Formats: sequence, structure tokens, C-alpha cells
Amino acid sequence: MASSFPSAALRKAVRVLARTMLALLLFMGFGSPALAAAWTTEQLTVPATPDGTLVTFSEQEIKAGRKVFNSSCGECHAGGITKTNQNVGLDPETLALATPSRDSVEALVDYMKNPTSYDGEYSIADVHPSMRSSDIFVKMRDLDDDDLRLMAGYILVSPKVQGIQWGGGKIYF
Repeated sequence: MASSFPSAALRKAVRVLARTMLALLLFMGFGSPALAAAWTTEQLTVPATPDGTLVTFSEQEIKAGRKVFNSSCGECHAGGITKTNQNVGLDPETLALATPSRDSVEALVDYMKNPTSYDGEYSIADVHPSMRSSDIFVKMRDLDDDDLRLMAGYILVSPKVQGIQWGGGKIYF
């Protein structure tokens, strides 16, 4: 009988190594206490309103925002990208150039309630999940204003946290 390549033993070793590396990555970076301890108040402070008023989120709020974001928006916006339009991400520069600007908590919450095209010319509520279209997009039905605020905080804080390449890289917390 001919031997298979790669061998069963080699495939098993690769699986064990992959699991070990994943566990190490999870321990070292994803949600590690060391990274959380490195967060500063400055990193957790973002614009609350378009006029520049600031708000500081707690680590717990950012983690809660990440959880809501991942379950509601993460399918299309994992890592701050936009799968349906690679030219428009969730990075601060792109959000600031939208019309109206979407680089504050208030502006992002407004978008999650009534999304518009990047140039602000027309509503996209029929194709983008929002509170306005929760009858179509069921993931939005159970969200309230606080959930939207937490998601906005997570979106805006993510690129400021060390190790984040929001809009094209991996998230490490």
C-alpha cells in the first residue's frame, strides 16, 4: 500500500503545533492582561461630538463595545474593513472624510440609526444594517442607544490601541 504524503503523523504534528501557536497568540495578545494594563486614558479618549468634545471609555466599555460590534457588524467589518467596499474602512481618516464626518461617537451612532452613502447623498438603510432597517436586519433589533454608543467607542478607540491596524490589520484585544 502506498504511503500518503504528508504522513498522518506529520498532519497530527502540524495540527498540535497550530493549536499551540493559537493558544500562545491568545495568551500573548488577544485580550491579555498585559495589553489591557498598557491602555492609557489618552488611548481610551475619543471625540464625543463633531465639535470636538471628548469622552473617555473604560476598558470594560470597550470590551463590551467589541462584543456588540463583533456580533452585529463584525461579519462585514472585521478588523475595521468593509468587505463590500474595500475603499471605505472604519479607520479615523476615512471616517473623517465622509459626508457628514463620522469620526465621533455621536456621528457614528447617527450613522448606525440612519446610514447614508459615503458622500451623504442618499440613504443606504435598505442595504446596510441599521436601527431604521431592523425589520430586515434582525441583528439590530435588540440593540439600544447604549449598545450603539459602546460600538462607536470601540470603533474609534481600536486604531489608537497599540498593535491595532484598524482597517486592514488584526485586532489584538
